[in-house]
Amino acid sequence: MATPVTIYGPPLSTAVSRVLATLIEKDVPFHLIPIDLSKGEQKKPEYLKIQPFGQVPAFRDESITLFESRAICRYICDKYADKGNRSLYGTDILSKANIDQWVETDGQTFGPPSGDLVHDLLFSSVPVDEALIKKNVDKLAKVLDIYEQKLGQTRFLAGDEFSFADLSHLPNGDYLVNSTDKGYLFTSRKNVNRWWTEISNRESWKKVLEMRKNA
Repeated sequence: MATPVTIYGPPLSTAVSRVLATLIEKDVPFHLIPIDLSKGEQKKPEYLKIQPFGQVPAFRDESITLFESRAICRYICDKYADKGNRSLYGTDILSKANIDQWVETDGQTFGPPSGDLVHDLLFSSVPVDEALIKKNVDKLAKVLDIYEQKLGQTRFLAGDEFSFADLSHLPNGDYLVNSTDKGYLFTSRKNVNRWWTEISNRESWKKVLEMRKNA
């Protein structure tokens, strides 16, 4: 039996929940150690040894430490390739490259406007800047227009199998769809809505949401 890995951070964090969903999809045992950001636990010297930027998540696998969520997820998928969902990160060089390009699209194109909207609408302590909200809504709409076209051709972003490319979109997407009034950006697009409904009902993601409720 594999030795449990350790993930540090609150399940409410989008980055932490990305790693949790991957661990569950890959059927990898883990310990979750919550980090209370409100108490500044992420700035303590012992934590900074494994997460030098004082953010979440941090990850430990025996003597190995990592701190960027997508890198952690790729590591998990590669190390535990034969466990759980074996196609989560592809099974050959081409499928991995195809998944990677959509993961990078998440990080560089979908992530910035969706992440800013999640922060500004749900977690910011300052008044909402409506002009900035509109700017990010417009940016995200353009991204999702491209997704709409792609998802009219394939069931999922990287092909006809659920992969890390889809999973990586769950954290920001879930907050937007279920906790803000911007869910229409997903639901008003036929193919995006079909895709979103399917990926957000994965058992792995339901388990992450349950962990959030119990945090």
